Amino acid sequence: MASLHQTPFSDNPVRAVLLLGCRVLLGLVLIAHGWQKFTILGIDGVAAQMARSGVPVPTLSAILAATIELVGGICILLGLFTWVASALVALLMCGAYAFVHRGHGVLVDKGGWELVAAIGVAALLLALTSPGDLSLDQVLTSPDGERRRRRRRS
Repeated sequence: MASLHQTPFSDNPVRAVLLLGCRVLLGLVLIAHGWQKFTILGIDGVAAQMARSGVPVPTLSAILAATIELVGGICILLGLFTWVASALVALLMCGAYAFVHRGHGVLVDKGGWELVAAIGVAALLLALTSPGDLSLDQVLTSPDGERRRRRRRS
């Protein structure tokens, strides 16, 4: 039985390595931003910034943003629940653009949207394609992974 994300290029090792690289880079960036929100800026500091930007329910939004970035980044890095984590990150970046970065130009040093766009597009691509063969999702959903689980249960 083919996996959910089977494509004509699924057995391509170059594709697997490129997707792994994308996941690692995106995951590390997200983990850094989530960690910063929890430990350096603090949820109260992030909520205050969000309130100034007009984000609704700023404290809850700060908690959600920090959690999606940190936990989502870990999941994307590992290739675990990748499409869910990536979709949540893409939605989060849409919100960041709409409430914080829109109207500030492109460049991030002026509050622009370049970073949220790059993160959002990368996350969307992962959500719509697959995490690649070098991922926990692939191990857990591949026919070989299913055979290994059955053997362990026996």
